[in-house]
Parts: sequence; structure tokens; C-alpha cells
Amino acid sequence: MPRLPLTSSLMKVMKMNNDQEINIRDELRRLGNKEIAEHSQKFFKTGRGQYGEGDRFLGIRVPVLRKLVKKYRGISIDETSELLKSEFHEERLLSLFILIDIFKKAKREDKKTVYNLYLDNTKFINNWDLVDCSAEHIVGAYLRRIKKQPIYNLANSEILWERRISIMSTFHFIKNNEFVDSLKISEILLHDEEDLIHKAVGWMLREIGKRDIEAEERFLRKYYNEMPRTMLRYAIEKFPEEKRKRYLKSKVQKGVLHSGKIYAGYADITFFNEPSRYSKK
Repeated sequence: MPRLPLTSSLMKVMKMNNDQEINIRDELRRLGNKEIAEHSQKFFKTGRGQYGEGDRFLGIRVPVLRKLVKKYRGISIDETSELLKSEFHEERLLSLFILIDIFKKAKREDKKTVYNLYLDNTKFINNWDLVDCSAEHIVGAYLRRIKKQPIYNLANSEILWERRISIMSTFHFIKNNEFVDSLKISEILLHDEEDLIHKAVGWMLREIGKRDIEAEERFLRKYYNEMPRTMLRYAIEKFPEEKRKRYLKSKVQKGVLHSGKIYAGYADITFFNEPSRYSKK
């Protein structure tokens, strides 16, 4: 496999310590627990026809994996890339934790290397926890201040996990009070057939609501009657009980009354051209 292009600064950060034999896989196998592995096989739906079909587990808890990031901070980016292609879920998860650590410390040109590596290997980022722990920290963080077309391409992918990467990447924008892309991606995924997409979109809408309830409700009042029930339930989970019941019983009016003004919904060309409506100053 050809080596990934690296700048000198990233090569220095990621240089292997020649005096130390690093064998992550051996350590992970020592840390594995059969009972935990069997539970994970069921929890992550690895049976035939399920979303995690064929995935294998060693049986290692997430906090244990996170502690290993610092220990193996000297691993090369090539070896991290190989780890991401492992048949074992925990090895792929650890590789993502390491990539996030590299990304946070890297200069802009080196962040691009990690970002490209991530998008070139989405077929190995193939369960919801792998996506959710990493997409916002790499894809979202890299794209925040530049054109975001890649997340729209992912939103239209035929691959479940790429669509989830798309919406979960926007969590980084949401945390910076920037909602327009999250709402646009939510609209694209509104009629997705996968329950894991319904949950992710509903979750991101709820996160928007924590920061700007009007922005969330403008979207909900436009679409709540057509969005999947799981998506709606996730989105309104933190609403007051009576308001939540009105949404579930389809008794919410289309217009949103706020401070004497009625907003008919965000999904028109005027709103799309005014991202400030969804970005708090």
C-alpha cells in the first residue's frame, strides 16, 4: 500500500519510536473479554441481515480504548490506517480515537490528510458508534469554515453509514450555533428508510433545539406530519409534556407564533438564502 502523503510536521509528530516494539493488536487481544464480546455482538446487531452483520468484537470497553490513545501516540499514520481496516470493531474504534487525537494537534495541511484518510475509508466506519464518536471531530471540524458540499454528497449516498456521517458531522456546526447545514441535511434525510438515520436526524434536531428552540420548531412545524415517528420522538424528547403530546397527536399548527410574529417554516428559497436565521450571533 502506498504511503499517505504527509507534511514534515505530521511526520515528526507521528514518527515511530524505533526503540520500542509497538504491538497494539497483541495488547488488545490480551485486554479482550469473551463475555463482553458476546454482549457486544448482540448489542451492535451483528446477525445475518442486521445492520452490523459480520462485525467481530474482542470485548473491550470504550474507556479502556480511550486510555490507549496516549500510550500509542507514537504510532505511524500508515499503521493507524491499517488498524482502521481491522475485522475487529475495537481496533477500528481505537484507530478513530487516534485519528481524532492526531487531527486536533495537526496543522491545517495535516488535518486535510486525516480528513481524506477518513473519507477514503468510510466502508470501515460501519457502525453507529464508530460514526458518532468521530464524524463531528474530523469531517465536521475540517469542513466548518469551507464549502460543505462533501456532507451533501454523503447525505445522498446509498450507504447507510455515509448518510449517518453526513448528519453527525453537522454536530460540530451545531455546537458552534450554526444550524443551516444541519437543517438542510435533515430535510434531505427526512424520508430515509433506515431507523438509524431517523434517530440521528432526530437527535441533531433536538441538539439544535437546546440552543435555539425557534429554529428547531420552524423545521418541525413544517415537517412533523411527514417525518418518521422515531425521528419526531427523538427531536421532541425534551419538550414539555403537553407540547410533546400535541406534536405526537398532530395538533400543532403550521405557523409558529413567537413574539407576535408567525413564521411559516424555513424550507423556502428565502430562508435558504438567509443562513443567519439559523446561526446565532
